[in-house]
Parts: sequence; structure tokens; C-alpha cells
Amino acid sequence: MKLLEDRILSDGEVIDGKILKVSNFLNHQIDVAFLDKLAEEWKNRFSALKITKVLTIESSGIAIGASLARALGVPLVFAKKHQSSNVNEDVYSAKVFSFTHDQYYNVVVSKKYLLAGDKVLLADDFLANGNALKGLIEICKLAGAEVVGAACAIEKGFQNGGDELRKNGIKVESLAIIDKMDSNGIEFRK
Repeated sequence: MKLLEDRILSDGEVIDGKILKVSNFLNHQIDVAFLDKLAEEWKNRFSALKITKVLTIESSGIAIGASLARALGVPLVFAKKHQSSNVNEDVYSAKVFSFTHDQYYNVVVSKKYLLAGDKVLLADDFLANGNALKGLIEICKLAGAEVVGAACAIEKGFQNGGDELRKNGIKVESLAIIDKMDSNGIEFRK
């Protein structure tokens, strides 16, 4: 999606050739109107599916998931990275490695909010190795819910996460796929 690619080029910052910082519009300071445009694009790409829920992981995925859920007219559910006193009921859980934070999280979703028969669209800001999405897929399997696809804003195509998910039958729709990035710039997949 040219709109997102242009925004990455104008406002993104490559750090050490492996981190793309888009904090000023996507995952720290959030351009809500811009996210709504992304959500409309995903709505068009997934319009043939009967989605009942959008599922993401806190915290960076929540804003994207909220815009997407609003566009689709379905609830947003997010996996929490830490079980807390306000999540004291039965939960589904999966262990997820965060590339950004270089640590494992045990993410949880209340059994009240993810049900057998749900048709779930996963949402996230970045797709690199696919660990977050794999954890959400595991949680959906535990719940008896069907994963119908994954909506990712930015995919690092030079890592294997997106390709692996697609090989496993997941419809992945990334709006910007980066094939190369370094101190000289960013190359998008054509």
C-alpha cells in the first residue's frame, strides 16, 4: 500500500539496520485517522470472510486492532502479556518471544472472550519472525476458534515469519513488505 510505504519513508527511522522505528505515527504516538485508512484497506482485502473477532497482543497491536475491529463491526480481543488480578478467570495461554524486547512473554486471553466457532482475524503492527502471530494461532486452536487471516501493517520480508505463515495456509495481508533496510534506506517488495 503506497500510502503506508510513503509514510514509512517520510517518518520512519532505521536503527542499526534491523529495527524500523515508526513510533511517531504507528505505535507510540498514533495517527488515528491514518490507522482508519489502513483498516479500510484490510476490510476490502478480507471482505469475503465472515469474521467474528479481531485478536491481537498488547500493546502495539491494540490501536491497529481497534481500528480494524471498528471497520469490520466486530469486537477486538487482545492477549495480555501478564496475567493480572483483573484476569483471574480461566485463560488460554501461549509462550511468545518478542524480538523487540528480546524476552519471552506468557500471553493470555480469557476463555470468556474467545469461543469455539469464532472466525478470527489476527492483527499486529509488525510481522518479522511471526512469533506473536504463532502464539495467537496457538491460543485460537486451544479455543476451537478458526484463524481466517492476519492483518499486519509492516512485514519484514527478509525474515521468514510471513512466508512461513503463508506456507501453513494463513492468509497474510501486510500493507508494506520490506525486502531490505539498512543505513542507505528501505526497499519495498513490488
